[in-house]
Amino acid sequence: MKRASTSRKSRTDLRRVRQLTDANMVKDGDAPEWTPAMFARAVARKGLKPVPKKALLSLRIDADVIDWFRAQGAGYQSRMNALLRAFMEAHK
Repeated sequence: MKRASTSRKSRTDLRRVRQLTDANMVKDGDAPEWTPAMFARAVARKGLKPVPKKALLSLRIDADVIDWFRAQGAGYQSRMNALLRAFMEAHK
C-alpha cells in the first residue's frame, strides 16, 4: 500500500495564528454568543439515563409513508423512531 506524501508545505499563516488573542477570535464570528433560546435547546446528559443503543433493522414500509416522512426534511428517520417510541410508551 502506497503511503500518502506529507511533503507539501503548509499554507497556514502561523505568525498570524500566534498573534490571535481571545478578543480577536470572537470578532471573527466563528462562535456567536449564546442566546437564551440556544441555551434552552442545549442538552446536558450528566446524571441522566444513557441513551439507548440503536440497532440496524431492515424494514419494509409503504413508499408513500416514507415519502411523507422524507418531505418533512432532514432527520426523518429520527422522527420515525420518536413516533414509534411514543406509541410504545403509550401502550406499555
